Amino acid sequence: MTKDEMKEALAHCVCTVLFTKVNGEERTMHCTTNIDFIPKDKHPKSSVNGREDVIAAFDTSKQDWRSFRVDSVKEFKV
Repeated sequence: MTKDEMKEALAHCVCTVLFTKVNGEERTMHCTTNIDFIPKDKHPKSSVNGREDVIAAFDTSKQDWRSFRVDSVKEFKV
């Protein structure tokens, strides 16, 4: 799945992403960028253009923003 496809899926629903963290640990994250699933006090204040190889998304389990490197994704479920 491409970065654009991942971003499109995250914009519509909560997705499950399995990826390898920088320290080598595997992590599963349930996340989204759809504001309907994000508490109002956690809505983004502005649009952030981050690094080309990283996607920022709201972790629905931790109730905070996290990011993952696209090239570290092992599984992406919509």
